[in-house]
This record gives sequence, structure tokens and C-alpha cells, in this order.
Amino acid sequence: MNQTLENLVNDVDGGLAAAVVDLTSGLIIGAYHNVPYFTQSYVDAVGAAAVDIFRGKTITAVETMMAAQRGDELKYHIREIQMTTDGTYHFMAVIPDKPDYLLVFITRITTSLGAGWMATRDALKTAAPLCP
Repeated sequence: MNQTLENLVNDVDGGLAAAVVDLTSGLIIGAYHNVPYFTQSYVDAVGAAAVDIFRGKTITAVETMMAAQRGDELKYHIREIQMTTDGTYHFMAVIPDKPDYLLVFITRITTSLGAGWMATRDALKTAAPLCP
């Protein structure tokens, strides 16, 4: 897993970090970064924030209401999110066929959005069989 994430970061101009997060527990199951100040605590905090975005209390409440209105069981509908900070892009995508795992890819803001998404989606294919 870590090699897949290292390849993702190194293959994209402006790549900074990548991780796969277990959305049920918030645990990082693989990570790679080339940023010296990204401590383990920082990486863990980013993983926890990603869980909040995709499976937090508020989004779960909305998904539960939608399921009740449709007469369905709870199903998470959010598959991808892009977040922009002052200096970075964060590409986040649920891994297909592994709905409890999330790939997070962080780049500099100078990275092409198309290149970031293309690399993220390609990495999903490689990461999927590596998830438990």
C-alpha cells in the first residue's frame, strides 16, 4: 500500500502526500508524504478529519433521513470530494468495491486539477486490492 501511495505522490507534479483511511475507525492503513513537518500526529488528524467529512455525525444524519424517506437502508452517497486550502488541493475518493476505505491525495495548488483527479482515480484501482 505504501509503495502505491509513494508512486502516486511522486508521479504527479506537486504531489505532497497520500493516505488510505479506514472510514469506520479513522485508522490510516497506508501513507506516504514528502513533507518534513507532517508528523504522525498530523497525518492521524487529517485521517480523522476525512472521516468526519465522509461519515461524520451530520452527514450520517442526512444520509439516514434520505434513506428513511426512500424506504431504503442507510447508504453513503458521497463518493468524491475536493477541498482547496490556500496552498493545497485535497482529492478524496471512496475506494470502489471497498466503501469503508478512502484515498486522500494532497498536492500543491499549482497541480492541474485534471492531473490530480486522473492520478487519484488511477490509484484507486491499485489500492483497492490492497485494502482488507
